[in-house]
Amino acid sequence: MLANFLIPILKDGWRFIAIFAAVTFLAALTGLAWLFWPMMVLTLWSIYFFRDPPRGVPQEDGLLIAPADGLVQMIAEAVPPVELGLGEQPLTRVSIFLSVFDVHINRAPCAGTVEVTAYRPGKFLNAAAEKASEDNERMAIALRRADGRLIGCVQIAGWVARRIVCYIRPGQVVAAGERFGHIRFGSRTDLYLPPGARLLVTVGQRMIGGETVMAELDPVVGTPRPAIEF
Repeated sequence: MLANFLIPILKDGWRFIAIFAAVTFLAALTGLAWLFWPMMVLTLWSIYFFRDPPRGVPQEDGLLIAPADGLVQMIAEAVPPVELGLGEQPLTRVSIFLSVFDVHINRAPCAGTVEVTAYRPGKFLNAAAEKASEDNERMAIALRRADGRLIGCVQIAGWVARRIVCYIRPGQVVAAGERFGHIRFGSRTDLYLPPGARLLVTVGQRMIGGETVMAELDPVVGTPRPAIEF
C-alpha cells in the first residue's frame, strides 16, 4: 500500500488533491474534527486514485495489450461504434471495468497512428451495464497500425465518472503502452479485436494497463499461448 503513495501522480490530479488537502488543513486549524477526518480520508484517497505508475510494456509487435487497469467485466461479439470506422460486422469486444480504486490512466493497446478521436455525449449509466457501450458518454479512438489494420478502443463514462480526458489527436503517432487519456472517477474501457486475433484473457481476470497481453493479432495455428503479464 505504501508503494502506491510513492509513485508519480497524474498532473491533472494535483488540483483535486490540493483542494482536499486545503480543506483538511482548515478543518485542523479550526478544530472541526467531524470535518477533518473525512477530508483526510478524501485527501489520501485522491492521492491513491491519481497515481500514475510506470509500466513495463511488451515490445512484440503482434500483441494487443490492456488499455486500462481493472477487471474484464464482459467479452461479447458486438458491432463497434460507427465513429470508429471499423465496419458493421460484429467484432470481439472486451470490456474492462475500472473501479474507484484502480489506476485510471488509459494506454494505447498497440503502436500506430491515431485515425479517429470522436467524442459522443450520453448518459451516465452504471459502466458495468451492457447498454453503457451504446448509451453512455464516450470517447472512441481508432489506431491505424503499420500493417494497415485498425484497432478500436473506447473510453466510457460511468455513473461516478463524469469526465473523460483524451490527450491524443488524429495524425499523432503513439507507441504501444503510451498514455492517451484518463477517466474520473470510475468507468469502463472497451477494446475491439480485429478479425483473426486470438483472445488471451477471460471474464473475471484482472488487467494491468500497458502490461497485460490481451490478444495476439497473428496467432500461429496449433500453438497455444496463455495470457501473459510483463
